Amino acid sequence: MKRSAVILTSIMLHISCFVSPASGETKNEKYFRVMEYNVENLFDCKHDTLKNDTDFTPEGEYEWHFGKYWKKLNAVARGIVLGSIEKDEMHIPDIIGMCEVENDSVMFDLTRRSLLRGAGYEYVMTESPDIRGIDVALLYQPVSFRLIKHYGLRVEPTADMQPTRDILYVKGEAMFGMLHVFVVHAPSRRGGERASEPYRMAVAERLMQSIDSIKHTTEDKAENIIVMGDFNDYDKNKSIQFLVGHGLADISSKQFVKGDKKVKGTYRYQGGWGSLDHILVSEAMKRKHKKTYIANHPCLLEPDMKYGGVKPYRFFRGPVINGGFSDHLPLISIFTY
Repeated sequence: MKRSAVILTSIMLHISCFVSPASGETKNEKYFRVMEYNVENLFDCKHDTLKNDTDFTPEGEYEWHFGKYWKKLNAVARGIVLGSIEKDEMHIPDIIGMCEVENDSVMFDLTRRSLLRGAGYEYVMTESPDIRGIDVALLYQPVSFRLIKHYGLRVEPTADMQPTRDILYVKGEAMFGMLHVFVVHAPSRRGGERASEPYRMAVAERLMQSIDSIKHTTEDKAENIIVMGDFNDYDKNKSIQFLVGHGLADISSKQFVKGDKKVKGTYRYQGGWGSLDHILVSEAMKRKHKKTYIANHPCLLEPDMKYGGVKPYRFFRGPVINGGFSDHLPLISIFTY
């Protein structure tokens, strides 16, 4: 990224600290903005003796010292800001579901000490048995989402399945009523799509089990539900179809999202665009849905020298810092009430 773009992004970030999450509203229509973002390996520099995170230590493959760590933190902050710009206007999300964050320390630094520190976000997160030590988190604006409770949903491993990330469940009160949020980071496709498919199905089944339970036990009947995250599956794959078949609407599928000519997904693999990231909602939230789009700010993209076109401007290129943000693009949904 050119130096001028970096400076401009930093200025935008500081401006965003003074922009209300509800900006852009009309008298008759109010907006609730949701972002889902896999931020690509937000690790601190310390080794957790119970986790396989040694690559992200000063002695590890990435030679991960505090200088690199702070560059990554601020890259995540800038990525959130750039993803919040639509038609040259900035509207910071009310809630942000984040994947690939290591622990409470990185979330504290992101919300309190990075360039994002003035945006007013609070956060909750999981503490999972994932071998690498990565988790999911939810950033939220207290002025538009009042936290009531949260906890992690453990996914019991199936045969040959390694421990995976917990599903984060968060209940809070939004301007339009009680809202139930789930943040998911399903197992990867390592070992092949078909061989790893049962692992992602285990996550989808655990998710629906919890949703069904909440619907039958909460006073508000859990009508307003948002599920988001990196499912490591596309909209036609079995795990996503299972969730859709059980009453959730995938508002991030192709029928709802109209990408531009250059950007046709949140992720690009070997020249092909696709969306491993999804936002799914209950029928009540579908009625409030205004639109969903993929953040395509030019600063979030870089030329794809091998396959042509553009691709997400990622922070890493192997163990080397590439200078970007993430290998995924932010996914945004806007709801009205």
